[in-house]
Amino acid sequence: MSLFEDDRYRWRETYFVQFPARNRPSLDKLCQTLSMVGERLKLTSEAADEQGLFESLTVVADDDFSALDISYLSGPEVLAQGVESAEQFEVAGCSKEDREKLKRLRQFDGRFDVLHFERVTDFEDEDEPEGMLDPSALLLVLDALAELTEGIAVDPQTGTIF
Repeated sequence: MSLFEDDRYRWRETYFVQFPARNRPSLDKLCQTLSMVGERLKLTSEAADEQGLFESLTVVADDDFSALDISYLSGPEVLAQGVESAEQFEVAGCSKEDREKLKRLRQFDGRFDVLHFERVTDFEDEDEPEGMLDPSALLLVLDALAELTEGIAVDPQTGTIF
């Protein structure tokens, strides 16, 4: 089930982890990797293809007031979007390390879409404390996914590469 269907959560933003499709992990390996990231993450709605390769899952981080829907995509459209993103992110003041990442990004034909959701609280709007949503789980998961796949985490809204 997608978190879009859950009234307890509202979508905030979408991130990508782009990588060579040949590095697509099994569902078991991905769950094992995320379990090592932290005990506080709950993995639900896991799905794999016939070969046991990762398709999708939901990560809930109650302490961070957040959750993530993660799904896998691959193919020519992912490759084309990687090339397009690299062109958009390239700026004159780009560091050598970032230029290398952008060069690799152009070759990636696999991607995880990581949809970041905020848990809605029961507080009235005027009484709701600011800053309830903590991005820690998101950042830990993006880093773990990028390392697992030898990929690059991307924030397409800001053009930031991690």
